[in-house]
Amino acid sequence: MSSVPAESFPRQHARTRRFTCGAPRDVRVSDDGSRVLFLRSSAGDDPVHALWCLDVASGVERVVADPRDPALAAAHGSGNGDGGLVPPEELARRERTRESGSGIVAYDASDDLSRACFVLDGRVHLAEVGQPGRVVELPSSGDAFDPRLSPDGTSVAYVSGPTLRMTGAGGDRRVIGSAGSSGSHVSWGSAEFVAAEEMGRGRGHWWSPDGRRLLATRVDVAPVAEWWIASPVDPSTAPRAVRYPAAGTTNAEVGLFLVDPAADDPEARTVAVDWSRDGEFEYLAHVAWPAMSPDGGVGGPLLAVQTRDQRTLAVLEVDPSDGSTSERHRITDPDWVDLVPGTPVAWGSSLATVEAHDGTNRLCRDGVPVSPPGLQVRSVVGADDDGNLVVSASDDPLDVDVVRVAPDGTVTPIASGGGVHGAAVGGGTVTVRSATLDGSSTRVLPTGHVLGDRSEEPLVDPRPEFHVVGDRGLHAAVLVPTGHAPSDGPLPVLLDPYGGPHAQRVQRARGQYLTSQWFADRGFAVVVVDGRGTPGRGPDWDRAVKGDLAGPVLDDQVDALHALAAADPRLDLSRVGIRGWSFGGYLAAMAVLRRPDVFHAAVAGAPVTDWRLYDTHYTERYLGHPDGEADAYRRSGLCDPGTWAERAVGRPDGAPDGHPGGGHPDRPLLLVHGLADDNVVVAHTLALSRALLEAGRPHRVLPLSGVTHMTPQEAVAENLLRLQLDFLAEALGMEALPEEGGTP
Repeated sequence: MSSVPAESFPRQHARTRRFTCGAPRDVRVSDDGSRVLFLRSSAGDDPVHALWCLDVASGVERVVADPRDPALAAAHGSGNGDGGLVPPEELARRERTRESGSGIVAYDASDDLSRACFVLDGRVHLAEVGQPGRVVELPSSGDAFDPRLSPDGTSVAYVSGPTLRMTGAGGDRRVIGSAGSSGSHVSWGSAEFVAAEEMGRGRGHWWSPDGRRLLATRVDVAPVAEWWIASPVDPSTAPRAVRYPAAGTTNAEVGLFLVDPAADDPEARTVAVDWSRDGEFEYLAHVAWPAMSPDGGVGGPLLAVQTRDQRTLAVLEVDPSDGSTSERHRITDPDWVDLVPGTPVAWGSSLATVEAHDGTNRLCRDGVPVSPPGLQVRSVVGADDDGNLVVSASDDPLDVDVVRVAPDGTVTPIASGGGVHGAAVGGGTVTVRSATLDGSSTRVLPTGHVLGDRSEEPLVDPRPEFHVVGDRGLHAAVLVPTGHAPSDGPLPVLLDPYGGPHAQRVQRARGQYLTSQWFADRGFAVVVVDGRGTPGRGPDWDRAVKGDLAGPVLDDQVDALHALAAADPRLDLSRVGIRGWSFGGYLAAMAVLRRPDVFHAAVAGAPVTDWRLYDTHYTERYLGHPDGEADAYRRSGLCDPGTWAERAVGRPDGAPDGHPGGGHPDRPLLLVHGLADDNVVVAHTLALSRALLEAGRPHRVLPLSGVTHMTPQEAVAENLLRLQLDFLAEALGMEALPEEGGTP
């Protein structure tokens, strides 16, 4: 990795897109294991990604397509790959995947990786991987996104506005869909909001293994409530309409159709797939079309579908001749059935799923547990040449391992312990991406080649101390200023959690603690806690937040803090702040409103404050339908003053918390929200601010104009860290903050 001249960490953090630039990503391995494709930018502060190929046998890396190549740059009139039109649908896709880069940010390829396709500025390109520099632009509509290569590598299906199109040697043409006849509320071939944001299904069209048909979604958002995202800094700009399925409201209508792309009249040749089974299932969660059926022919697609309450998931197999479906497997759970990446998937003639058994998320074969109890399977990567499944799994929540699971249940480690490992597999080759406390790397096994990494070395060097505390065995990390000794005295405490479902913070991976260490080096003892509801500890732990996203989550932060402070005199409980974003922002605001006896200041970024304003699939999984679970929504929301702690009344100046004068003082609260956020809309912060104002509670609101949920703008990302530091330092009475050093 390269180094840079001394500068501030907030600037470096923003400039490097949170240290994602220059690192290999989106790795794929060919079906015979001979090639590896991946994306990488040229430097640690270069957001423009190119497509690269590794020849496994020789260990030679070479560029396949670079947006800054003179031929490509000339065609686009730009050297950054985003100089022309980026379609609104592509911008939405990037927001759903939290993509902050530019250039080639996604690609598709044939199974042997001999050809790959991608979109630049809304135009489709096809690259011959085996012929360096051979990249051709295919005829296209100019607003293309989500290109998918046909199995024979000759055609590319892509989405253009509401239509699904195909391009190749025969030219560009519409496959199905028409804005003129169907109306703007109907689209073909793309994923609806909740599928992309919550289910992990970011696509809406799939080729059949023989390339003769396409399976495509038809999404009608007419039943979904229309919301508006405004740009207050430019009052002449019309608000942007979005269809947002808030909890308890109507979802988009999703149809699934088999389409003959060669037909002159595709609409007349479509075959509807009966995936909802007469309305039993609400969500189309996963689609896969296995390359071959067990008898060696072209089989039908596999679908994972869920009921609205998510307590039932069925695996359906589609008959390609008439669109009928047969149920291969059904999973039920009294709370909810998890959607596990990579599943369901064919495992020889069997079906592989991940299901909750004996307190463990276990790999199952035709419903029978195969992997051992205690090994929490997180995702299925794929199959190797020997018929084993490669999966990511944990027996310690601080780590994520990559292991092989044989059909008889034998587990063989590939990469384990000491960090978070991910993988891609093809033939006899496995690539392993490892994030440890010392950094990150991507290795190719069995050759041992390490993909070149051009990311920058961070200006901070986090060394978290890990703890397991309390009766519930809460995992926590503590970071203190570099070089701080216990004799230097106690430190104000800053909790820096996410704290909710789908995301862990307490892991043996350096990237989890870079910002936390920067705050620590400014004079805090930073505490990071993963409480109930966070992943990695099994289904019982996940389901502890069922019906209440507030109580267990906040209690775990408080209990861990007190347990840590009891054993560590460096933690000054008279000065405790908390910061967070998204669910972490919700947790931060809740902390000062409900436990002002513990927390003295908070920064809440993009917080969910009213769960009735968040989407159906996420919210109803945990809280149920608001019509039947009103108490759960009230318990978990922040806008009802009845859920806040008692305020101080008649307290003498300087009286400590708990004084008989009553209650606790108002704690400083900074609410931060992007006005262009279409995931956690700004209404959440404004609703809480209104409730606080009506209750006479002081607080501050920082609106971020033109900023979405992921705050991609460099200046915003840099200065937001500084503003949080200044606010917390003032609120906690910190005087002179340590100067920020340069490169360690």
